[in-house]
Amino acid sequence: MNHLAGETSPYLAQHADNPVDWHPWGEPALALARTEGRPILLSIGYSACHWCHVMAHESFEHDATAKVMNERFVNIKVDREERPDLDRAYQLAHHLLTHQSGGWPLTAFLDPETLLPFFTGTYFPRTPRHGLPGFVDVLIRISDAWSERTEDIREQGDKLRNVVQQLDDAKAESKLADDALLAAGREQLGKLYDPEGGGFGNAPKFPMPGAVERLLRHWQRRRASGGPPDSEAHDMVMTTLTKMAPAGILDPQGRGFC
Repeated sequence: MNHLAGETSPYLAQHADNPVDWHPWGEPALALARTEGRPILLSIGYSACHWCHVMAHESFEHDATAKVMNERFVNIKVDREERPDLDRAYQLAHHLLTHQSGGWPLTAFLDPETLLPFFTGTYFPRTPRHGLPGFVDVLIRISDAWSERTEDIREQGDKLRNVVQQLDDAKAESKLADDALLAAGREQLGKLYDPEGGGFGNAPKFPMPGAVERLLRHWQRRRASGGPPDSEAHDMVMTTLTKMAPAGILDPQGRGFC
């Protein structure tokens, strides 16, 4: 039974008729996962997200795929615009687990007791494509791994928790100056940057306003300090925005990207 009927989020309402037994994030769904010992399949997106719609059409509207999801997981849908806190937390966890940039839809498999993710990804096609595994195969492998290697998975979760705690401690104690953080972010984005197509990482790509803002802040900080200008950071921003402009997400009236 799908539990999204009556949700006010446009994104959740789009999935109210899926054969997937979706739950909104909340104690009823979390308690169900704990009671039954089933891992949580967490899917985070938003209503205007292209790849969210693609994955919904390919997998979440597909009866056989939904059957596997319903039998093996407690499935939770989250609108990132309603719960940016959850989105930030699980995007960070995705980056720490995979060393890759995140995006939407974010697909995360969680320990029902700790809510820590043990496997994450973004878009998965229903059948193998784009160099990505098929979603049904991912579901079965993850479910089997949870059944057979629960303790190993929980040890990994403890390590992830420790890393996040160290990051929180560093932030609270201001161990890293803002300049150092910007420089570290600039270096990482430089490694992910696609000089031909703009943007960061491999396809499928997503708008990453945080990355663009970080590069602009770094560029502006260099100018204000009188240091050598980082023209490469500026070029990365301009190329990325120029390549995004004809991609169908530019608002021709209000300007900006949606």
